[in-house]
Amino acid sequence: MAKSLVIVESPTKARTISRFLGSDFAVESSYGHIRDLPKSKLGVEIEKNYEPSYIIPTKSKKQVTLLKKQASQAERVILATDEDREGEAIAWHLTEALGLDADKAERIVFHEITQSAIEEALKNPRTIDMRRVDAQQARRILDRLVGYSLSPFLWKKVLRGLSAGRVQSVAVRLIVEREREIQAFKPQEYWTIAANVHPEKRKQDIFSARLVRINNETLDKFAIPNEQEAKAITARLEQATWTVIGIETKAVSKKPPTPFTTSTLQQESFRRLGFSARQTMRIAQQLYEGMDLAGEGSTGLITYMRTDSLNLSEESLARAQSAIGTLFGKSYAAGARRFKTKAKGAQEAHEAIRPTDPARTPDSIRSSLDRQQFRLYDLIWRRFMASQMPEALFEAVSVDIAVAPQEANDAYTFRANGQTQKFDGFLAAWPVKIEEVSLPQLAKDEALGLDAVVPEQHFTEPSPRFSEASLIKALEQAGIGRPSTYAPTIATIQDRNYVEKDEQKRLRPTEIGNIVNDLLVEHFPEIVDIQFTAKMEEELDEIAEGKRAWRPVIGEFYEPFAKHLAEKYEVVERRTPVEETNEVCEKCGKPMLVKYGRFGKFLACSGFPDCKNAKPMPKDPPKSTGVRCPECGQAEILERRTRKGRMFFGCGRYPDCKYATWNDPRKPIPEKKQKAKAAKAAAEE
Repeated sequence: MAKSLVIVESPTKARTISRFLGSDFAVESSYGHIRDLPKSKLGVEIEKNYEPSYIIPTKSKKQVTLLKKQASQAERVILATDEDREGEAIAWHLTEALGLDADKAERIVFHEITQSAIEEALKNPRTIDMRRVDAQQARRILDRLVGYSLSPFLWKKVLRGLSAGRVQSVAVRLIVEREREIQAFKPQEYWTIAANVHPEKRKQDIFSARLVRINNETLDKFAIPNEQEAKAITARLEQATWTVIGIETKAVSKKPPTPFTTSTLQQESFRRLGFSARQTMRIAQQLYEGMDLAGEGSTGLITYMRTDSLNLSEESLARAQSAIGTLFGKSYAAGARRFKTKAKGAQEAHEAIRPTDPARTPDSIRSSLDRQQFRLYDLIWRRFMASQMPEALFEAVSVDIAVAPQEANDAYTFRANGQTQKFDGFLAAWPVKIEEVSLPQLAKDEALGLDAVVPEQHFTEPSPRFSEASLIKALEQAGIGRPSTYAPTIATIQDRNYVEKDEQKRLRPTEIGNIVNDLLVEHFPEIVDIQFTAKMEEELDEIAEGKRAWRPVIGEFYEPFAKHLAEKYEVVERRTPVEETNEVCEKCGKPMLVKYGRFGKFLACSGFPDCKNAKPMPKDPPKSTGVRCPECGQAEILERRTRKGRMFFGCGRYPDCKYATWNDPRKPIPEKKQKAKAAKAAAEE
């Protein structure tokens, strides 16, 4: 029997760690949490100062029995769970479930699963940090109290089966409010004027400049509000002299990005790879715990992926410079870069997400990874390498052009901007779309010829719906949630059908999401208040730092909340979610409505109780947009879906009228599509 028992959360992690330890060590997995609050009841004794009643789930009992036996035979029990609060709590639950002496059980932590990191951790064991355990307990109990208190209220007042969460409700509120901003948005028209010009003696060297000043007054965005004014200006400019009056050349640099934190990894993974937050964390967990590499065995490829810190170890910085010099050249290894974390409540003891070995290129291990694992490792590796490379250097040129119309006293100033890359720097590892524009050689007082004046119409656009990436960014900026909570929060609000994804993978509220949000905003503002929720996060941080005790923090929240909830049971009226349809009741001729029941949606007559006609939902009930069909003018445009689920918009008179479009008729047509449409019409003429 091995002298030392090492316990981790997962079999993969156990397999990777066992490679670095000798025969004196046995490495076993707990298979995640082995104790939790019961699912069937509250599990918190409120009268006993919020004492939690933890149980060992049935699925964990067999493993707990095995670990108990091994722990009783081992001279040392080493708890090597993850380094965050969740991992600390799992370690504590292990001591409780296995009957270990918490003061004797050894706790080790590491940022990466490599031999040097494991050996260093074994040299520096510590006891379990109960402050961090208490912070995790407080979060778990707070969320349980909110969920188990509000869910029955929602069942009674809205619909059975609903549930509410502390952080999730705030996320839903952000999505609902953004959607209403979009619906209420009124586009504002504005125009810009550009000119295609060339040196008088070199007609082939055409370049573009834009109008920036009239009579030395800088134009704001809405200075040219309509087509009439744009055309008036254009007419004056077509008969004018164009002269270069100023040329400015300067060096411009672009700084490399920071290494990844949990939130920025999730954001960039969505933008570049199309991965959801949950998908990103699942794949990152695999890369962290270890992949079977040819000739090496199970190897941890990245550092711990739940972190809000930008810190990097000195060893990793030195190894990065060596690898950069070898792979990219000496001019790219210009010295280590260190970063300061800006996120609220960031845990500086952690490291940023990086490859465990910078010299291990993505291509060198491609054959050992599946496509998703390779793409995410490639993203993490490139981001880390770029963070340690020099700035990209550009030469920027700005040319001011004076325009004097022949038949007007106004003076117009156009400006042309050029930019050319001189040194790619970090862009060699982290490609970013940066438009290069070359201007011809020009001289001050040089005369220019005019090819065309180009007025262009624009409309302001509302803020877009949140994507998973932008929602995570908003939550982080508000100080809501922590690295371990972003992905489960977003997954939960979708699983509960409060939020769904549109055809662009952006988040929009469902009808149920709107109703639940409005009820909470009106009657439980503290639950969905952004500042209040951020303050709760700060208090959890203070518990982890030993500045506050966890039970009083819960009491300060729960006591007024419970009293408030009891009052609301008496005064809040039931809100049944209803959606309008274009379908007509075949019994009385009144509109049919989509209602929600115990078994989901169904159609019911709006004439209830006089007409009690009800029937199951058809496969695809079309929803009206309220916009008249532009082709036949006889029916409204309806929301429809293709066989693959993609939304489109078509005439309600189909098949008599076959008008259909991908564009939502309730929104203004984007500028690029307007231009394409105009160009097509011009070509047809």
